[in-house]
Amino acid sequence: MLRQMIQIDEKKCNGCGLCAAACHEGAIGMVDGKARLLRDDYCDGLGDCLPVCPTGAISFVQREAAAYDEAAVLARKAAALRNSAPVQAPPGGGCPGSRSRVLMHEDVTAAPAGAISSQLRQWPVQLKLAPLCAPYFDGANLLIAADCSAFAYGNFHQEFMRGKVTLIGCPKLDGADYSEKLTEILRQNLIKSLTVVRMEVPCCGGIEQAAVTALKNSGKFLPWQVVTLSTDGRVLES
Repeated sequence: MLRQMIQIDEKKCNGCGLCAAACHEGAIGMVDGKARLLRDDYCDGLGDCLPVCPTGAISFVQREAAAYDEAAVLARKAAALRNSAPVQAPPGGGCPGSRSRVLMHEDVTAAPAGAISSQLRQWPVQLKLAPLCAPYFDGANLLIAADCSAFAYGNFHQEFMRGKVTLIGCPKLDGADYSEKLTEILRQNLIKSLTVVRMEVPCCGGIEQAAVTALKNSGKFLPWQVVTLSTDGRVLES
């Protein structure tokens, strides 16, 4: 059938991944560092991806394409949510990397002079491994951070992680749309506030876009802010 579809100019695409994060249907993916329309029947033709593209690489075109398949899109989303939840390990076994637990740290007064105490309050910290529900989410101030940010900013633990539950990720390297999982985390838990810390590089916009989309889709009204860091370790915007 003839219908309106998106068209991506790979020469203009800078690989930031913002369009893939903005596409709720999963029609766009990152292939070899470039955005690509993966399936015609996943594209609804509404163009949520257009306004987030910083280089103007996306446009509309009328062409022959398979009809939009909403049932297939919903099935894909349901499968993504199932796959995002970590497998519950039996007592005394399973992979410790995905086993949820609360982290308790020693009193800083007992630490050696000059030592910097970790402010990580839970495990796992990777967004892809995090469960949808956990006791540490209830009443939490949630920090969603680009995984480079803690390396770029020297006082990251004290200024950003302290008193928060921290989840980290990189949409470009993970090749994931975090918005659906973050939506469910916000929807299913009593989150008090949301802070996003990202780097200034364009690809980091994907994690900001995912968090903002999740906040809107969750139907909740929370205090939130976005902090942008420079690659040389300065706070640029907050």
